Amino acid sequence: MILSLLDTDDCEKKLSFDDLLKQKTLTLLYFYPKDNTPGCSIQANEFTALSEEFGREGVQIIGVSKDTIASHRTFCQDHHLKIILVSDSELVLHKRFATLGEKKIFGKLTYGTVRSSFVLDET
Repeated sequence: MILSLLDTDDCEKKLSFDDLLKQKTLTLLYFYPKDNTPGCSIQANEFTALSEEFGREGVQIIGVSKDTIASHRTFCQDHHLKIILVSDSELVLHKRFATLGEKKIFGKLTYGTVRSSFVLDET
């Protein structure tokens, strides 16, 4: 599985999921519903604020949503984010990590990304 990601230097890169897992760095992989929405912006800003502290502990932070790389770029620029974002428009990672499901938004039942986080290591 090849991932399109926007790294912290605003460069689009392609990386396989297996390559991501083989890294010696721990990865905090978090799934969020949509770029530039209030809750997702707060979450991304908080991860950015803690990114240096996570980095000192050897942990990289990667956010995953269905949004495009172009949307991620705008999101990063608007909020000065310093985390890696992955575009999963085909929902491959969402399905692999079972992060799709029913949820309530403003009292209405919907289907979409359930906010979730996972810690990945080389094993």
